[in-house]
Amino acid sequence: MAENRTRTVRARSTRTVRARSARTTLRAATATAAAASALALVLPAHAAPFDPAPGADGVGDPLFPTLGNGGYDVRHYDLSFDFTPVTYDFTGTMKIKARATQDLSSFNLDVDSLAIEAVKVNGKKATWTIAPGRTGQELTVTPAGALRDHRAFDVELTYHGNGKTKPIGQPGWRYMSDGGFASAAQASRADTFAPVNDHPSDKATWSFHLTAPDGWTPGANGNLTGTRDAGTDKTWDFSLKSPMAPELLGISVNKQAYAYGRGPHGVKLRHLIPEDQQAKYKPIAEETGGQLAWLEKTLGVRYPFDTYGVQIVRDGYSDALENQTLSLFGPSWFDRPTYSTTMVHELTHQWFGDSVTPTTWQDAWLNEGPAVYYAAVWADQKGFKTIEEKMRTAYAKLDAVRKTDGPPGKPTGLGGFNIYDGAAVSLYALNQQIGQEKFDAVMKSWLTEHRHGNASTEDFIDNAVEVTGDDSVGTFLNHWLFDLDNPPMPGHPDWGVAK
Repeated sequence: MAENRTRTVRARSTRTVRARSARTTLRAATATAAAASALALVLPAHAAPFDPAPGADGVGDPLFPTLGNGGYDVRHYDLSFDFTPVTYDFTGTMKIKARATQDLSSFNLDVDSLAIEAVKVNGKKATWTIAPGRTGQELTVTPAGALRDHRAFDVELTYHGNGKTKPIGQPGWRYMSDGGFASAAQASRADTFAPVNDHPSDKATWSFHLTAPDGWTPGANGNLTGTRDAGTDKTWDFSLKSPMAPELLGISVNKQAYAYGRGPHGVKLRHLIPEDQQAKYKPIAEETGGQLAWLEKTLGVRYPFDTYGVQIVRDGYSDALENQTLSLFGPSWFDRPTYSTTMVHELTHQWFGDSVTPTTWQDAWLNEGPAVYYAAVWADQKGFKTIEEKMRTAYAKLDAVRKTDGPPGKPTGLGGFNIYDGAAVSLYALNQQIGQEKFDAVMKSWLTEHRHGNASTEDFIDNAVEVTGDDSVGTFLNHWLFDLDNPPMPGHPDWGVAK
């Protein structure tokens, strides 16, 4: 029997109801504050109790319970990374600005195969220990003095390592034949490059300072802001002003060259291409501007960042990955006549996954479903394959996958058909159910309401109900996202219910 997780969706038929509720809450809060002020005149003031405790060594993610850490929120990462090509030796300094979310006696960071040299908290030497974890290693930092809830604090860590050291978890390094590297950190591999709070729920702004010998070119997320001589080496500085989850880290040092351009409404385009293959790949990279314009028109939402580009590596990587503002591609994609579909897939992720990031990894369909769906729309319009053909095929396969790997909204792991094509089928079903105009409004609202934030499957369902003004849409999506059997496909009775 199909699993039913149909939630009771609160009636929120108009925004007027929410506004009235907000005004009522504000009046009540004002009255409460006035009463508290009057009481403070007659009662002695008492400081909030200070009760330091260790931060949790995981955020309790449904798929990766020990990934990330509790007790604080990272606001900014500043990474200095000095890389030696060919040998893969590196040294690093990570400076973190964070804010405590509880009184902290100690807190954890995620690392893997990094040799920690020293740790400071608020400029004072801190003690630290490293222990094996489920997805890597747990670095526990004990400050010289406990940290108060809601207070900002700074951490500075120095470390070294070698990129070819075998980690406890999966490696984030991708090795190039020229002796360089590129990072592919999804889902939990940023910790093989630097100490981080490695969970998508803790996004932060970033600065990078990548040092390499002359003749080698670093790349990173965000904008290149300048270069500085460092003896026979050179340091390249980058700034990413929009918050990013650690798993979207996109750093590299290779024999590569920059190519620049402008996208719609002045979006800065910068691409990284093997320096000896520019004639082959520069024209492909230049297609990005048109793809950006197409997606902005299709989604009805502007590109969420101020720069974008593709990084095409010579070798050492065979996949494609949506590193924020700098999507990573292995060269084999471009041997296919339909390569632009993959480029659109990764570009779509800049909206779905990078700007609007899932709260937990079990919400990963919110990343992959839209990327597959809109890439299928692109492929249809380009004459590669009709979207109906693609969705019909996926629908037939999804029924069995639901039972082995979980439904799209409750996968048992990452990387499966259920959260890619299965989630795209669910979005296609929603489109068939409510029509193109309302579907576009639902997706546009999702991207604008949660821009640069985190959101969950439940948030997506609530958004669809609110935008359509129809509670039955919530029930519909619950069936499609959580049932262990395929629901019927609206508008396509000939598809039947796969068994």
